[in-house]
Amino acid sequence: MKPRRLRRTRIFSGKVFRVERDLVRLSNGRTVPMEIVRHRGSVVLLPQPSPGRVILVRQFRYVVGRWIWELPAGSLERGETPSRAARRECEEETGWRPGRVRRLGAYYPSPGFCDEVMLFYVCSALTRPARAAERDVDEELEPRVFTLREAWRLVERGRLRDLKTLAGLLLLSRAKRRRA
Repeated sequence: MKPRRLRRTRIFSGKVFRVERDLVRLSNGRTVPMEIVRHRGSVVLLPQPSPGRVILVRQFRYVVGRWIWELPAGSLERGETPSRAARRECEEETGWRPGRVRRLGAYYPSPGFCDEVMLFYVCSALTRPARAAERDVDEELEPRVFTLREAWRLVERGRLRDLKTLAGLLLLSRAKRRRA
């Protein structure tokens, strides 16, 4: 028997997510509160200007108080398909428009408290659009092309500490091995 929700209370509702508290009866008969972060989902991009290269963005992350290198990513907008979100975010965050997007996988980053699903996409056949896309007002990004070897060196040296980026690089490496 799976757990059963007895009651739900909305605690907070914001631009990116909402927080709910459910009262849940577990299969063992105990009743416990569960706090849940609800998220529309997001796309994580692996923009490849050429094989063996990937674009990372350097971004100040206020929550952790530091500049970090990471793969471009963003939340799905209401009613937006994931592949459309991948195209939009690639152009907004890197300045490049993808001719092709290919899904690599979908993963929960924190299933203990959040229902967000991160959808990973390789973006290739990149071209520069006629005019630059507008970035979100809270974004200060510095895109840069790295070889995959350089990106892995950032990981090895502890300079790349974003888990979605590590997962994306692993997925890209696995896809590359399968094609070889």
